[in-house]
Amino acid sequence: MWITPAYAQAATADFQTTLQSFVLPMVLVFVVFYFLVFRPQQKKAKDHKAMLAALRRGDRVVTGGGIIGTVAKVVNDDEVAVDIAEGTRVRILRSTISSVLAKPEPVGKDKDGGRQKDRDEKKAKAKSDDGDAPESAPEAAAEGREKQKSAVRGGAGK
Repeated sequence: MWITPAYAQAATADFQTTLQSFVLPMVLVFVVFYFLVFRPQQKKAKDHKAMLAALRRGDRVVTGGGIIGTVAKVVNDDEVAVDIAEGTRVRILRSTISSVLAKPEPVGKDKDGGRQKDRDEKKAKAKSDDGDAPESAPEAAAEGREKQKSAVRGGAGK
């Protein structure tokens, strides 16, 4: 039982088409996996590493075991001391921190960098200098609306 030359030629053509029909879908599957699985995972790992590098005293953190605490001290590059209850401080590895819940404001600064205090002082000074005069156009408009409401209600507003 010898194979005739016609069958031998057909087998090589089928092998090439089979190889092409196998390799092309595998390449496409790899590309899809790269963009849907590998790349987002790498980005998430990079963000987590940056979060751990930015840890500082006062940050509220969640450990991998689900314990919530406040960073009391950064011991070294690998460890932090975390207060998990009043009078209870534990040393944990940075890598076991899964997320940062809240970052406190820097000491001595408000949310707006201390500018609110300056604005409050200026308002107090302006009111003491001008008596009851409004300091800006929006305040004057608000005061005018209050007077109108008072007049409509029959003077019982203020």
